Amino acid sequence: MKVLVIGGCGFIGSHVVDRLLAHGHAVKVFDRQMERFRPPLEGVEYVTGSFGDRMALIEALAGVEAVMHLVSTTFPGTADLSPTTDVQDNLIGTLSLLDAMGGLGISRILFLSSGGTVYGLPDIVPIPETHPLRPINSYGIVKASIEHYLEMYRRTRGMSPVVIRASNPYGPRQGHAGVQGVISTFLSRLNAGQSIEIWGDGSVVRDYLHVTDLAELCARAVASERVGPYNAGSGQGTSIRQIIEILAAVTGQPIQPIYKPGRVIDVSHSVLDVSRARTDFGWQCGMPLLEGIQATYEWVRQQ
Repeated sequence: MKVLVIGGCGFIGSHVVDRLLAHGHAVKVFDRQMERFRPPLEGVEYVTGSFGDRMALIEALAGVEAVMHLVSTTFPGTADLSPTTDVQDNLIGTLSLLDAMGGLGISRILFLSSGGTVYGLPDIVPIPETHPLRPINSYGIVKASIEHYLEMYRRTRGMSPVVIRASNPYGPRQGHAGVQGVISTFLSRLNAGQSIEIWGDGSVVRDYLHVTDLAELCARAVASERVGPYNAGSGQGTSIRQIIEILAAVTGQPIQPIYKPGRVIDVSHSVLDVSRARTDFGWQCGMPLLEGIQATYEWVRQQ
């Protein structure tokens, strides 16, 4: 199968490309720029362009059988600054993509959603896919809206969408600008001898998933005939304070974080129920958190 990976040069996308190739698929990548951390891969077709450029997208769609939509122009912590931009770039951009796919007769699409934001304040933990979608920030609202449109396009236009609701992915090739990815950001700052900052008192619990495990699930899901949402996480909750303890053990450094006031966009406890992905795809998180952070730290040190 030939797969177009939109955002295939990014953190998650580059690992998804690796797994698609390992599964024997032909891969075309559409992204605004080439990968930062490694040269182009042999056998992969690269097309550069903006997600908002409809004609560039149509050209990239030529000859593919499935699409993996992994790109987002915003982050959970910054999308609220300009909801209009979030809607225009991501929601409207996705609708344009779906219309272009329909015009070319391409029905299969995998959308990377957010298990950490679409559910909002959970009624039950671990959170199952059947939980109501009640996002409390713009990032989650747009992700949930895209999911609703995908379901509408499935019912009315024959689209075949599968949605992966990822928890908190981490690992090599993740940016460390501080807007997303606490593990990568903290490791980068510790490696540079800088202090780290924590929003709130460190009690916030998240579900951390190594990016290679997420990529494997995406590769299995897009090649299947399954539709609908699937959670992607470890199924285990870890607080920020526990992350700090692991980072201290991995780096051998004593860590004295700077605590800042908590943010209204942060849900206090978010852990995903991943039993549906395990049942339908024979998938599970294989990378233990400590081992994954150790490997990520080695990658950070090599940069």
